[in-house]
This record gives sequence, structure tokens and C-alpha cells, in this order.
Amino acid sequence: MKKVAIFDVDGTIFRSSMVIELVEKLIEDGIFSKDVAKEYEREYREWFEREGGYEEYINAVVKTFMKNIKGVHYGTFSDVAKQVVLKQQKRVYRYTRDLVKRLKDEGYFLLAISQSPKTVVEEFCKNLGFDKVYGRIYEIGPQDLFTGNIIDEHLIMNKANIVHRAIEKEGLSLIGSIGVGDTDGDIPLLELVEEPICFNPNSNLYKHAKRLGWKIIVERKDVIYSI
Repeated sequence: MKKVAIFDVDGTIFRSSMVIELVEKLIEDGIFSKDVAKEYEREYREWFEREGGYEEYINAVVKTFMKNIKGVHYGTFSDVAKQVVLKQQKRVYRYTRDLVKRLKDEGYFLLAISQSPKTVVEEFCKNLGFDKVYGRIYEIGPQDLFTGNIIDEHLIMNKANIVHRAIEKEGLSLIGSIGVGDTDGDIPLLELVEEPICFNPNSNLYKHAKRLGWKIIVERKDVIYSI
């Protein structure tokens, strides 16, 4: 049975959020109206000026995406996702990029779990050598148009459920397993693995990690250090 390494993607490998880049590209290409940006303008400004949280900002962007993706053709969206990945592929953190490569060379099964749309996450992760990718799957209706609904949202929201499913389907072992995450939403995942790594953690994950003695890694500019 293969050992498994499980990674969150946004903010952990990718130095941004896939859904943010998607929404901005959809606006740029005229698929979403320019007025759409106003729907998360306040949350972005408050986060940028350090008066609000990143979570509020990203949640506002996700809400905007879900509202406006309805009626968009899958082929159009897929083309945009490929363009986003082509442009952003190298916008990664050194620590996790190098860790992914090392674990791949050591024979680990690489598993990515993200709350971003699976179409773009899969495109991004395949170039890094991931074996399996889980992301949000948006329902497609007649004429290949998005309905705005998410398929099995309850499963993707709990990363521990996804890990158990992947282990059963792929015949993996948690012995020697590694997990990497950056927010408290990754705690259920990190609790399952033998070596949890909290990378650039948010406040809640940092407090949890310190209490349990988990490894905390921070990458800032060209410095990588352990807390």
C-alpha cells in the first residue's frame, strides 16, 4: 500500500486563490459583467487595508462566482481555466513546491483537496505530478450550461471524508502519511495524518497547531522558517 501525502492547494501551494483568479479572468474576458467586481469590492478593500479578514473576502468571491457562473457554457469556462493555469502555474511557494517534488520522487501518492472548482485545480495540479485531485464539482445542465449548483457539496466541505474515500478507492495507507494545510478548515485532514504540516497558517490553525505540537512552517519573501 502506497503512502499518501495530502495537500490543500490555495494558499498552500498556489500563492493566491484559484477562484479569485478565475473570477477576475471571467470579468476580463467579458463572460462576467464588470459590475460583478462590486459584489466583493468592500470585502477586498477591508482585507487589503487589514480591517477585515481574508476569509470574508474569499467567501464573497465564491458567492459571486456561484451566482454568476449559472448559464455559462462549460467549454467556455474550461478554456478560461486553462488560460488561468497557464499564466499562474509558477506562482507557487518554494517550500511546498519542493516538498511535492521530493515526495513524488520518494514514491508517495500525491492527493490534492481544494474548495476551488475541480476543473481549474485539476489542470493546475497535473503539472505538479499529483495522482488524484478533489475539488468542487459544479453541476452542468442541458446544452452544457452550468446550473449554479454544487454536486455533493457536503462531501467536499469535509476533507476528512474525502481522505477516507481516496484511501479506500486508491488502496492507500495512512502509515507514514503527510498532510499540509493553511487554515482551520484543514484541521480534520491534518488530524488524520502522521505528520501534519501547518504552512503559513491562519490564526485558528496556528493556535491549534501550537497546542498539539504540530509542525508550523512560514515562508516570507525568500526566507523559510519553522516556528
